[in-house]
Amino acid sequence: MSALEPRDAEVTAPRVDIAATPPEGVLGRTHRALSIGIVSVVLLIAFEATAVGTAMPVAARELHGIPLYAFAFSAYFTTSLFAMVLSGQWADRHGPLAPLATGIGAFGAGLLLSGTAGSMWMFILGRAVQGIGGGLVIVALYVVIGRAYPERIRPAIMAAFSAAWVVPSVVGPLASGTVTEHLGWRWVFVGIPVLILLPLALALPAIRRMAAGPTDAESAVKPFDQRRIRLALGISLGAGLLQFAGQELRWLSLLPAAAGAALLVPAVRGLLPRGTLRAARGLPAVILLRGISAGSFIAAESFVPLMLVTQRGLSPTMAGLSLAVGGLTWALGSYVLARPRLEAHRESLMVAGMVLVALAIAVAPAVLIESVPVWTLAAAWGVGCFGMGMVIASTSVLLLKLSAPEEAGGNSAALQISDGLSNVLLLTGGGAAFAALGGGAVGAAAHGAAGSGAAGAHPGAFTAVFLPMALVALVGAWVATRVRPAQWHQSDPM
Repeated sequence: MSALEPRDAEVTAPRVDIAATPPEGVLGRTHRALSIGIVSVVLLIAFEATAVGTAMPVAARELHGIPLYAFAFSAYFTTSLFAMVLSGQWADRHGPLAPLATGIGAFGAGLLLSGTAGSMWMFILGRAVQGIGGGLVIVALYVVIGRAYPERIRPAIMAAFSAAWVVPSVVGPLASGTVTEHLGWRWVFVGIPVLILLPLALALPAIRRMAAGPTDAESAVKPFDQRRIRLALGISLGAGLLQFAGQELRWLSLLPAAAGAALLVPAVRGLLPRGTLRAARGLPAVILLRGISAGSFIAAESFVPLMLVTQRGLSPTMAGLSLAVGGLTWALGSYVLARPRLEAHRESLMVAGMVLVALAIAVAPAVLIESVPVWTLAAAWGVGCFGMGMVIASTSVLLLKLSAPEEAGGNSAALQISDGLSNVLLLTGGGAAFAALGGGAVGAAAHGAAGSGAAGAHPGAFTAVFLPMALVALVGAWVATRVRPAQWHQSDPM
């Protein structure tokens, strides 16, 4: 990627010429405030993801919305897909400051709306507003990194993003459970927006100074691509219809499934780079790998706590904490790939990372055997998270390396769309297989007597989730061999 050109001195809020930046790290004087600010944003999102998930069942029960429980999650997902595309275009044309500030504000407003909701539908509306905020923020952050950080230290800031998930992954479930039990679930939602103040105070002034405005201040700003906006709406609606169809498992569900597929296929082809679905070398393979790695891992991880509660008798809190070590090893994997001396080996390490992910997912259902200690899963999941840390951080670094400055927003949106869409498709497929093989009986047993053992449980339902996801992860190992563009010479570092 070529160095960004400095903006004209007469333009308001000039962007720093990073080519002239002295050799310092992400916490050097030039980038300190920006790094702390944007990592705080990631910390906010991470804490929300871990804390809100713990409070969600209590909220749905109190609002008499258990039948709508899944929509509280899918509402966030569907709106975030649309917001990602909008954020990419917004950031490319006017800079990342406005979408980032708007996203943080929407994220906080959604939390407050959910926390004060008097009905389940109002709660779901709040989650949808949160999704808009989350989608705007995550893409804008990638554009900030591409503009404000020299290429040599981008791996370090990506590793910091992964590290920001460590504390929330350990503290989030405990803090949320305690607050929910003693103060009520609403405080989990209305309390998190307080964390918005630190990112606003630190990140926004630094972004205004270092990365604001369009890429080329002298060129006319292009209008928004209305076709891409329509495709974004199609991909969000299509994903929602498929998720609904996967939950119903009735013949009539084929109708929303067909409608969802009809919306998704042209939208995916229009929003992802040409060659993504066939893993063409370079950027298309990077974007596909992001989806395969995230989708297979998240789809499998979503069933781990349920499996530990219903099959091995753990409490929900302990089941969640059994995965806490993964936050540490994920950050470690990102740190390893941030070392400059390993840059030339990035492709082979990404392949190894996906193999570790596949092994961890394949080993997980071994705890269905009573003689296998539960810590076996915790250890395996730590290994898988180490592999994920290497892969996810590397896809982010490579995306920015392979994107021209004016394309960073659109390509970042494509990366996040691949991530989010794979999550919902693989979760839908895994959930349908789980339900078809008796997963409903598993859920009923857990509801009737959490931790009572295997009464009414169907271990095969869990196996039908984990083993296919392990195969998907192995496909990702092959895709990882294609992230190096064909035109790069063998001697060129990645």
